[in-house]
Amino acid sequence: MGVVKIWNAMEVAEEARENPNLSSDIKSSSLTVDHSLSLPHMKPRIIELCKDLFKEWSELDDSRFAVDTVSGGITNLLLKASVKEESGNDVSVTVRLYGPNTEYVINRERELQAIKYLSAAGFGAKLLGVFGNGMVQSFINARTLVESDMRKPKLAAEIAKQLRKFHEVEIPGSKEPQLWNDISKFFEKASVLEFDDSEKQRMHKMISFKEIHDEIVELKELTGLLNAPVVFAHNDLLCGNLMVNDEEEKLYLIDFEYGSYNYRGFDIGNHFNEYAGYDCDYSLYPNKDEQYHFFRHYLQPDNPLEQVPDKDLEALYVESNTYMLASHLYWALWGIIQAKMSPIDFDYLGYFFLRYNEYKRQKEKSFLLAQSFLSGSGTM
Repeated sequence: MGVVKIWNAMEVAEEARENPNLSSDIKSSSLTVDHSLSLPHMKPRIIELCKDLFKEWSELDDSRFAVDTVSGGITNLLLKASVKEESGNDVSVTVRLYGPNTEYVINRERELQAIKYLSAAGFGAKLLGVFGNGMVQSFINARTLVESDMRKPKLAAEIAKQLRKFHEVEIPGSKEPQLWNDISKFFEKASVLEFDDSEKQRMHKMISFKEIHDEIVELKELTGLLNAPVVFAHNDLLCGNLMVNDEEEKLYLIDFEYGSYNYRGFDIGNHFNEYAGYDCDYSLYPNKDEQYHFFRHYLQPDNPLEQVPDKDLEALYVESNTYMLASHLYWALWGIIQAKMSPIDFDYLGYFFLRYNEYKRQKEKSFLLAQSFLSGSGTM
């Protein structure tokens, strides 16, 4: 495997503090927290971290702190740390531990730079501090969505509206879409991996990387003809990265670790793929009516009942259902890398085959849809 730069959270925090465009209130600590510890063993380390980051808590007795698990995804662990301050106030923060070796697939520098601007635009939690293998953010009082929530018309409409606003945020730096760069990097890493586990090595040998390479080239060429708008995209809008406060009816988009400038249709097509969940039940992929409901609220977030031009709906439908294929290739290759790097107990190689096989199942239909659209609009 080629040399992979590991981003240092401390360096990024220092850069953020020196950037005049950003607030200088990001705290930093050199401490790390072992991801593999059980919660009772992790708690003292989290308390030590909080005291190191927030000087006003440094003298408080440990008994004033509580630590609970919010969620454990297949890459990150989210914890809620609560403290009863001297004043009697109860304050909570979210401690996010990066999964071990996730730097191989996530550009942490890109993430931390974007968070400040997204937070200023009202997205996600406020970044309070960074430490050796994670970050601390303000606590959001809301529940994480489950897969079935995403297809509820009211929530789907709200996700679409929020995503449109998210796509309008300007993040400084290169505006070049990262999809094919990221897929290319994943491909290079995944294709040369060797596994100590003989069963994993056997499964890896069954993968035809030449075939995958040819698929990437063909799909990149086709999607390039669509001239899809480039936006700052979330790129990982699954149910675990959406939270809702049911009483206030407020939706939150969280976790921007895969965020980058990218094609609008990729972000939406990827979101639709996530209706299937980790079990990859693609019978749950939204039908055309459900997609058009989403598109109307995305294209006209302030007045979705107003007539949306058919050509705009059709263009977004074609875009989303063509880039949906790229989403399968992206996460399939990601799965191979995680099978090698992640200590989390999840069948990542099995996940590769589920995603890649679904790509092959959907390819002909999606290609025909795009080619028909392009020939009708005079591009082909």
